[in-house]
Amino acid sequence: MKSSRKGNEMKILSIAIPCYNSEAYMEKCINSLLVGGKDVEILIIDDGSKDRTAEIADAYEKKYPDIIKAVHQENGGHGEAVNAGLRHATGLYYKVVDSDDWVDAESYRKILKTLKELIGGPDTVDMVISNFVYDKVGAKHKKVMQYRSAFPKEEVFTWDQIRKLHKGHYILMHSVIYRTKLLRECGLELPKHTFYVDNLFVFQPLPSVKKMIYLDVNFYHYFIGREDQSVNEEVMIRRIDQQIRVNKIMIDCFLSQKITNKNLRNYMINYLDIITTVSSIMLIRSGTEENFKKKQELWQYLKKSDIKLYYKLRMGILGRTMNLPGKAGRKVSVAAYKISQKFYGFN
Repeated sequence: MKSSRKGNEMKILSIAIPCYNSEAYMEKCINSLLVGGKDVEILIIDDGSKDRTAEIADAYEKKYPDIIKAVHQENGGHGEAVNAGLRHATGLYYKVVDSDDWVDAESYRKILKTLKELIGGPDTVDMVISNFVYDKVGAKHKKVMQYRSAFPKEEVFTWDQIRKLHKGHYILMHSVIYRTKLLRECGLELPKHTFYVDNLFVFQPLPSVKKMIYLDVNFYHYFIGREDQSVNEEVMIRRIDQQIRVNKIMIDCFLSQKITNKNLRNYMINYLDIITTVSSIMLIRSGTEENFKKKQELWQYLKKSDIKLYYKLRMGILGRTMNLPGKAGRKVSVAAYKISQKFYGFN
């Protein structure tokens, strides 16, 4: 896909910013991304906002026509905003940055420099991994999700060269940049009006990834603290049906692909393990019989889909913890909440 901008210059990186009623914080996000200059295109996706989001997006596009494009659409949810960004992307690589988050300038420059070098050399990577910071309101020490123990640093590697990732220590959307063409070729399309699709965005393309690079830089700042934020525990419980939907799609996605690489297969199974744990623990913590039945239904869905995968997860440490009988068992299950907290960084 060719760019329609002046000079038709090649864009190294397309960055989509899904925005819904984001007027209060989107400018901090956009300004942090402008550091990339004309090597990047910034796609501000106004997802049917009812505040000044659209106006702000148009003003930025007018001021930076060679860098910023405002895309307006009817409300379709976070996933559809990511889809829209991918449809409009002209860059060789694709990144999603949520409108209340921001990036570190020095790390950003290093990532762009590395991509330029890789594009001009013999190795084309499918995925770039970097660290992200849990920027939690009121926290004196900001937790950093880094991958030094799992991946070789600053060199191109394959799945055969990765080391073990511990529970709660996974590649999330904040830490990944994908090759744009790969996302299109693997048929990525996130469901509309559904939260928690970030995990599907990372998970589905993984079998298509052959070469990666890990940069040990704290690039992405993941803001945590708004009461209406999707990872607020109370909000997650209210939206639990959407979490379950994503969970089931991930199960289907995994089972639909023949994954022969042992490291990749184990990684994806462990990812499913933590996602199913998150779903289960939210259903337990809701305290309702209706949601407890939904937890049982989710595990039955897994059992009917693939009995071997079911027993692998069910008989693992997290699976056993999630399925202890009775009220006493449910209390013990809450202990696994600490792992899901590490994964999502709940408010």
